Amino acid sequence: MNRINLIALGVLNIEKARTFYKGLGFQCYDDSPDAPIIFFNNQGTKLELFPLEQLATDIAGDEPMKINREGFNGITLAMNAKKKEEVDDVMERARSLGAEIVKEPVIVSWGGYSGYFRDLDGYYWEVAYADAWAFDDQNMLVIDE
Repeated sequence: MNRINLIALGVLNIEKARTFYKGLGFQCYDDSPDAPIIFFNNQGTKLELFPLEQLATDIAGDEPMKINREGFNGITLAMNAKKKEEVDDVMERARSLGAEIVKEPVIVSWGGYSGYFRDLDGYYWEVAYADAWAFDDQNMLVIDE
């Protein structure tokens, strides 16, 4: 097995998180106000919003798990754009939806154009573009070996 089907984010307020990600353009087909878990259909994977404390319980069962929301946990999520202008557009949409812009988009050392934001629950997202990137017919970034 060589795939990632779901990326689950533990969120403090599932309705605010749904509104945020829908505002960024993620497609969600369940708009019921009492949805226990929310899935967004993306090309290649699904993004899942899961109430944070319930996610911790799902992982640890009856053993209490410490939830740490401070600092950087070593994980970032990425949106790879097909045009440089898409980076600016996504960053502005994220800002307007309440995200913290951590790094404004700039030309970076590897030759691309990239910026970072933190979503409403503190997850770091990179939004990036590079002239040399190619995408397959499912809009997945092609990384040649």
